Amino acid sequence: MSLRKGLAIFLFLTLGVGALIICVSVDKHALHAFMHMRKINILYVLMMVFLAWSCDASRFCLTARAMGYKIRFVRGLVLTWLHYFGCALTPMQVGGGPFQVYVLYKSGVPVGSGIAITLIRTLFSTFLLSIAAPVAFLTVPQLAGGGVLVKGVFFYVGILSVVMWVVFILSILKADVIKRFCCAMFLWLKKFRWFSRLRVLRAYRVTCSEIDSYSENVKRMVGEGLPYFIGAFALSVCHLVALFSVLPLLMHAVRLTVDYLHAVLAQAMFMFILYFIPTPGASGVAEGGGAAIFSLLMPENMAGIMAVICRFFTEYLAIFMGCVVAIRMIGWGTAEKIISGSGDELIEEERRNGE
Repeated sequence: MSLRKGLAIFLFLTLGVGALIICVSVDKHALHAFMHMRKINILYVLMMVFLAWSCDASRFCLTARAMGYKIRFVRGLVLTWLHYFGCALTPMQVGGGPFQVYVLYKSGVPVGSGIAITLIRTLFSTFLLSIAAPVAFLTVPQLAGGGVLVKGVFFYVGILSVVMWVVFILSILKADVIKRFCCAMFLWLKKFRWFSRLRVLRAYRVTCSEIDSYSENVKRMVGEGLPYFIGAFALSVCHLVALFSVLPLLMHAVRLTVDYLHAVLAQAMFMFILYFIPTPGASGVAEGGGAAIFSLLMPENMAGIMAVICRFFTEYLAIFMGCVVAIRMIGWGTAEKIISGSGDELIEEERRNGE
């Protein structure tokens, strides 16, 4: 998917669904509540958002440090914002990784190590959410009332999470298994005429080299870099807590009754599902689903606008910052190549030019 197409779909779904939800659900009582909200809470919300960004940036720094690389806090913030921007433009939110790997490579981190750093960051979050999601079902009875569809989606996401962890463990303990699987995939690609034999062979060699580099770096991370690894995991917890604290603060701002634990768990379950939604950045589904989930925590006339406002602070601000960073630091043309899947070729070209 191209950068322009991803951005267009994201804006269309986000603005369209958000406007529809607000028009359908909001009444004069909800508008009155938001017009007379506690203004000081907005400051607290912004503080929580910056705390979440800071924890995420510091997590990048510690994860890189566990592999023997140093990343400054400011560069960690850049990586955080680029993650949000890339995820907003690609299905299944996979676009953040290529941006991060490219920026890490430009900062002196090899591609294999960059892949390990970005994957570990994602696995930290999905691991925590995969624990919080079933806890939410058990402790917040309203969430289990979503019917067969919600339970089916949750089962589907659970399977994907298990597959992700199996691949991760195999990549550390049995890297040869992953390489054999990649070999089979590349042999299959050779059957198609538009993939030249030389190009497939070169891609296979590069992939095997990066898998070996990635496996070695992850082993080093959980060995020599274990203290930094544990610190990065702790920051992952702090990052999610800060992010999930935005909703309770907004609820308190409009004088709604707040059950902090239920609000946090409901968001954790919902975010877990959003990781695997096929629309760019889970746009549309995030707003509509958020309104449905939030209606279990507050009156329905407040849930729709609350979902849009909450997503503005937790997602849209970071996406905007990522867009600014992508244009100023990377350039639109380079960002287009990364999003379209040509990031590896771009890095290989820069590597040859550097030699």
